[in-house]
Amino acid sequence: MTVDEYIEAVPEPLRGAAAAARAVIDAELGEGIIWHGHPVWMLDEKPVALLKAYTAFVTFGLFQGQRVDDASGRLQPAARRMASVRLRAVADVDEALFTGWIREAQSHVTLAA
Repeated sequence: MTVDEYIEAVPEPLRGAAAAARAVIDAELGEGIIWHGHPVWMLDEKPVALLKAYTAFVTFGLFQGQRVDDASGRLQPAARRMASVRLRAVADVDEALFTGWIREAQSHVTLAA
């Protein structure tokens, strides 16, 4: 399976949110891969970001998300150092905010190397 196929298989209206988030992630990290059954974007073979579709939402997650300064309060902590946000519509994708998160998450991956 490819990232394109994964996104195409996400039912509407979530597909639009997944595609919009993917565009932001791709712009910062390049093409993702399917890793553990869902799209993941890597930096130096270390995971940075992910998208994972569920029935009612798509998760946009950052593997170092708990280290990201999030004044918006949208990033929710998860296991280990991860944090994520749930997307239900294209309007939930904030390009400027997500770009900032990705850039900061990348810096934490680089520092951890």
